[in-house]
Amino acid sequence: MNDLLTKMPRKQLLVDIEPSVLNWLVESSGWTKEEIAKRLKSSPKTVEKFLSGEKKPTYRQLEELAAIFKRPVASFLLSKPVTEKPHPEDYRMLPNKVNQFDKKTILVMRKARKLQELSKELSANVAYETKPKVQKVKPSEDSEKVAQKYRELFGLTEEKQRKFKTPYQLFNYIRDILEEENIFLFQFSMPVEDARGFVFADEIPNIIVVNTKDTIEARVFSLMHEFAHILLGESVIDLPDATSTYKNNVEKWCNEFASAFLLPKEIAKARFEENISVLTQKATLKTLSNRYKVSKAMLLLNMLKLNYIQKSDYEAILGHYKAEGKPKKGKEGKKGGGIPSEVRCLSEVGNKFVSLVANNYDKNYITYTDALSYLSIKSKSFDRVLSKAIK
Repeated sequence: MNDLLTKMPRKQLLVDIEPSVLNWLVESSGWTKEEIAKRLKSSPKTVEKFLSGEKKPTYRQLEELAAIFKRPVASFLLSKPVTEKPHPEDYRMLPNKVNQFDKKTILVMRKARKLQELSKELSANVAYETKPKVQKVKPSEDSEKVAQKYRELFGLTEEKQRKFKTPYQLFNYIRDILEEENIFLFQFSMPVEDARGFVFADEIPNIIVVNTKDTIEARVFSLMHEFAHILLGESVIDLPDATSTYKNNVEKWCNEFASAFLLPKEIAKARFEENISVLTQKATLKTLSNRYKVSKAMLLLNMLKLNYIQKSDYEAILGHYKAEGKPKKGKEGKKGGGIPSEVRCLSEVGNKFVSLVANNYDKNYITYTDALSYLSIKSKSFDRVLSKAIK
């Protein structure tokens, strides 16, 4: 390390970083040069000099970079950049933002990749199968028929769907089934305008990630939209919206699948007929939304598609409910702060991953410290997490 560190006046240390490594770390962080300069109490010009190798950062600056990039200090001392797995294909349809992600979204993608690798490694230790049990489909197949098939496979009858008291119960029911099919579901916070969900289907086990900043009804829809991408064998990041009209045929197929899974046409028609004289009234929309755990905006779209309302009525009413369905700034998921760590842990990584970690710990494949690290919890929460994960 002596050849990397050189003494400076005031006992500051300069660090010799390979420029290609620093460029890789900056580019993969999502941080702009201006943002980095501000955090380092420096200037963008100085950051440029760090990147070109013309100037060396101090060790204190390196530690600050490691902290904001969420990277170990050792990664800055590598001789060459590490080849990381690619980001999922960008299906967000955001003008001028193709493959440009918010730094929080980038961190979530990195975390999800790590969890995917851990899931594979921990499963191998205890001889668990990781290959998804679901059959792949093609976009040329009828999305409604595929959705009906999976409603039946998942045992989701109309009666069962109505009996769930909240959308959270429906979400967790589907999550448990997906985990049984060897598909891991993780939930983390990202800016909603940047991503609502993504899928890694290029490695086993396949994983789905949805955004805890979103409303629960939106998350239920995103979950099924992302599951459709799993069925198509695609790794993508996107902004699923039940009411969006997509030019992209794959996104269109996934939306139609999610909609048909959550509210099949025959169920929608029967309920719309029952309420035809008061169909778009607030009370009716609220009742149907609560009954089937779907957004009011999605109900309105189904009314339009099935010719129960005119497009002008749809557009007039939709604006109000789309605004209602948007998550409030600073709010997250079901509750704000103060969520017990065991509840947060299970919400984020799910029963299957927690059980996998516990099984590996019980069989001495990993240490207690490893288990806490993988679950992002402290020792006082460990037993509570395990007890809640037992089904």
